[in-house]
Amino acid sequence: MILEATLPTSWYLTPEIFARERERIFHRDWICVGRVEAIPEGDALVLDVQGQSVIVLRNEAGALRGFYNVCRHRGAQLCGTKVPSADGRITPSGVVGSRIRCPYHSWLYSLDGALVGTPYMTPGEGFDAADFSLYPVGVDSWGGFLFVNLTPAEAPPLAEVLGPIPERVARYPLAALRVSQRIRYEVAANWKVIAENYNECYHCGPVHPELCSIVPDFRRGGGAGLDWDRGVPHRPGAVTFTWDGTTSRAPFPDLDEDERTRHKGELVYPNLFVSLACDHATAFLLQPEAPDRTVIDCLFLFAPEEIAKPGFDPSDTVGFWDITNRQDWAICKSVQRGMGARPHRHGYYAPMEDLTLDIRRYVESRLGRVETLARIAGEGGER
Repeated sequence: MILEATLPTSWYLTPEIFARERERIFHRDWICVGRVEAIPEGDALVLDVQGQSVIVLRNEAGALRGFYNVCRHRGAQLCGTKVPSADGRITPSGVVGSRIRCPYHSWLYSLDGALVGTPYMTPGEGFDAADFSLYPVGVDSWGGFLFVNLTPAEAPPLAEVLGPIPERVARYPLAALRVSQRIRYEVAANWKVIAENYNECYHCGPVHPELCSIVPDFRRGGGAGLDWDRGVPHRPGAVTFTWDGTTSRAPFPDLDEDERTRHKGELVYPNLFVSLACDHATAFLLQPEAPDRTVIDCLFLFAPEEIAKPGFDPSDTVGFWDITNRQDWAICKSVQRGMGARPHRHGYYAPMEDLTLDIRRYVESRLGRVETLARIAGEGGER
């Protein structure tokens, strides 16, 4: 039996690799930043995307638009800046009606990013307003999830990135679901450690007793041979992720027979994990902050008609997921600490962890296979 090597240990620990990942992955690939319904009506959503301030809004036709949060004149941030006066008034800036107004010199932009107003300046020789549109950010959505791309001129369509995922989960009404609750976790582990953990169930037996009591297949054979296309079955009588596997919430109406009693999961690299049950979806959005620190927003999504019912209480699902999540984060932190051991050069993937190799292939495709081999070969000796 030949065990496959993971990425080199340094790729989980060093600021140099983290900086390269930020530039080659998170500044270039499609990143999930939340839900479409979070965009305020008539206003902009201002986001920090890996150190870059970004504006996401809807234009007058309702189409999604995104821009870097910077005025083309002198670089002031367009949204999020409040300049006070002696009488306490705040001069309007950011999105004001159908315009984006800079708080510095009142340059105006349309909701499509075109420069449309320059006080006391008349376009003429040497100055063409068309040359001063806002820097664009790619914006798209799928299943109600909002994605941005910081290098839109080089970005493939989001649909191409998603591949067969939308078809596999087409009967789940993802776009119609709404966030009932969210939990933010700060995890002292590299984002790739967390992705690898999500993508295998070899650890489920030792780490997740509650989860395995609902889904016994997660611990059989080290989680090998799971049929993710059809879905992984719950134990008899269980249909969802709650303490006893049951729920009073109605199943999504268009699910097939398997989907009413099985669990499905999808991973959209680099930062969106989605777990699907018959009555809810749970989404994880990863935000890498440092080589050893990742912020994770866990969103609990339910049908709006269920949320509107008197007495709606998602705590059975939220509590179940919270203990499962905290078990995962604890073991991921242990991995991060353990990799700091002086002789550790790389880990290994067991045969039942074949899907985990996806993260290695994904990262190599962005950072380079040759670099990976060179680091493995050159990491002998003391650190």
